[in-house]
Amino acid sequence: MSRAAKRLNARLAVVQGLYQMEIAGAGLADVLAEFGSHWLGREVEGDAYGPAEFGHFRAVLEGVVERQRAIDERIDAILAEGWPLRRVEAVLRATLRAAGFEIGWRKDVPARVAIKEYVDVAAGFLGPEEVGMANAVLDRYARLARPHEFDAAERPRGAP
Repeated sequence: MSRAAKRLNARLAVVQGLYQMEIAGAGLADVLAEFGSHWLGREVEGDAYGPAEFGHFRAVLEGVVERQRAIDERIDAILAEGWPLRRVEAVLRATLRAAGFEIGWRKDVPARVAIKEYVDVAAGFLGPEEVGMANAVLDRYARLARPHEFDAAERPRGAP
């Protein structure tokens, strides 16, 4: 399995882990241990969980927990007034936070890659409206956090 596929699986696991932390009140250490020993690369209750890059899973999960307040503030600033992040469905909230961390703090991951992969993850759990919302919010988030990645890519060839 390619590194890209393992990273995608890690991103899926991050969203599931964040969801579990919020809904079930699980702690970071518990989620890291559970996913590392029982989920990643295994079959659980008939669902296959592909091999994942555990280091990426851990770094993103820990990063979201450590920087959640800053991530939430950035997302809240993008969302429509009167609709703060805390009112967004839990899986969508986990997806936005995970992608927000990668876009904001993982400069080794191109913003467009993070957007695409987290939108793909969202599509596995959410309907088209929520997936569209995730794409729009993450695109805006990335353009604010990394304008240089978008400015250069959108200039016509040969333009200054």
